[in-house]
Amino acid sequence: MSVELFFSREPVVNRQNKIIAHRFTVHDRGSAAAVAATLNALDEHWPRGERSVFVHLPGLDAPGGYADLASLADWVAPPNATLEVPAELIARSAQEPALQAALAPVAGHLCLDFSLEHGAAALNTGRTPRFIGFDAALPANTLATLINKTGALGIPLALNVASHAACKAALDAGASAVAGWFFLDSPEGMTKAATLAPSEAHTIQVLNLVRQNGDIRDIENALKQDVALSYKLLRYINSAGFGLSCEIQSFRHAVTILGYEKLNRWLSLLLAHSSKDPMAPVLLHTAITRGRLMELLGHGLVDKQELDNLFITGAFSLLDVMLGVSMETALEAMHLPEPISDALISDTGVYAAFLDLARACEAGDGAELARQAGMLGLSASQVNAAQLEALAFAEKLEF
Repeated sequence: MSVELFFSREPVVNRQNKIIAHRFTVHDRGSAAAVAATLNALDEHWPRGERSVFVHLPGLDAPGGYADLASLADWVAPPNATLEVPAELIARSAQEPALQAALAPVAGHLCLDFSLEHGAAALNTGRTPRFIGFDAALPANTLATLINKTGALGIPLALNVASHAACKAALDAGASAVAGWFFLDSPEGMTKAATLAPSEAHTIQVLNLVRQNGDIRDIENALKQDVALSYKLLRYINSAGFGLSCEIQSFRHAVTILGYEKLNRWLSLLLAHSSKDPMAPVLLHTAITRGRLMELLGHGLVDKQELDNLFITGAFSLLDVMLGVSMETALEAMHLPEPISDALISDTGVYAAFLDLARACEAGDGAELARQAGMLGLSASQVNAAQLEALAFAEKLEF
């Protein structure tokens, strides 16, 4: 069976601003068999860490939606997979044996999407899930009432959180975590700074020296001016995501083993890591995922020497948010290749299509995601697998 269903993704973030789970939306209307085939095809790439993965199927409770629901049983769900099932379906299954049989194979992997009309009936069926999802768009007092009524029955999650204000409202109402990309924009009312902070300017100084293949002694002297920067750099290089067989002990050793191009990549990440934003860990995870995703998607489409540039384009795509300045201010002191600057500042040039596709993987619009992939000649299976590989890469770099 040809698998051509795209999925988009969003993080689930807790009160400590840490990613505790991922939420995948499979974009399909009507065929549970195709969904099962898509998910099974991703098995070798599936994130199997401690984080849960919520799978959202739009239209699952729509009239005629997923008429072959029993075909979901063909999905061999990983232990950390959690299928979001609307409360309306759970409530109906108590009176509809066929529906109950169709849901039985996934009964151990349920997150209940709570609704005002059908939520109570669903909870009375005896299939109380560990997680209960609530639409964050509900009025705050309604959301708080629902969470108070059901909180003891499962971990309350606020879904579809689109802004910092909505995130705060959901957490204030009692949600344990929120799902959404609310952090990709600066908080409401925040004014961007006119210049970079001194530590960020210093990182750019070192970055420029590396990019220009400067003398190792000059780069070492610049690093010695910021002990924290040197420490972070060595930690990045020695992290599991780098995959080295020996431990790097000094910058000179790093140049010998890796060369300037790879060090350019990791110093670029350190610039992003210098953010003081409370959401910095989540932003950095997103930036690294974007960078790695663009690099993976570029294989066979750009020259090999340009893959690092694709990575840096993605890694820098949130610099304005992380550093609290405009993108122009963040980039003006750097000597970046023109295709990177064009993509980041004006969304033009050879790398822009890759960045647009990386963003589409986060946006939740299946038609736009398919369109962006089609512009690069990429199939759903290629994009889906690359997303999971990029997520795994980013999570190996977390510390």
